[in-house]
Amino acid sequence: MATSSALTAPTDSRYAPLTAYLRGVGQSHIAMTFAEIEALVGHPLPASARRHRAWWSNNPSNSVITWAWLAAGYKSEQVDMEAGRLVFRRVEEEERKDAAAETPPAPFTDRASLLKALYGALKGTVTVPDGTDLTAPTATDWRADR
Repeated sequence: MATSSALTAPTDSRYAPLTAYLRGVGQSHIAMTFAEIEALVGHPLPASARRHRAWWSNNPSNSVITWAWLAAGYKSEQVDMEAGRLVFRRVEEEERKDAAAETPPAPFTDRASLLKALYGALKGTVTVPDGTDLTAPTATDWRADR
């Protein structure tokens, strides 16, 4: 039985075959190896998939592949990094509603909004004391080392 979900994965995503597979199987638990996922999607997973457990998190803003299993109505669990395997568990309706409330970050449509976000990311991380001349030399000799 296929699962429906309010989440929609991009159909042009390189991980769309995973979404289709999970929906087609429709079991409550689907165990897969990383190699099986790679064979299914037709390309290797990024190196970070084998190095970082967080790559397999269920946070929808994590990566495109996360949307692949969430849109199919599943969550990842029992991730075994050493063995290269995990289990996809079908989520209950209540969990799907919670996941549907999550929205992926909006892409930056223009350079100005991208720059604003980048500059804003560091806001408050550096404090310059009043009276500091940021244009003053930091050393007395500006000549290149000899």
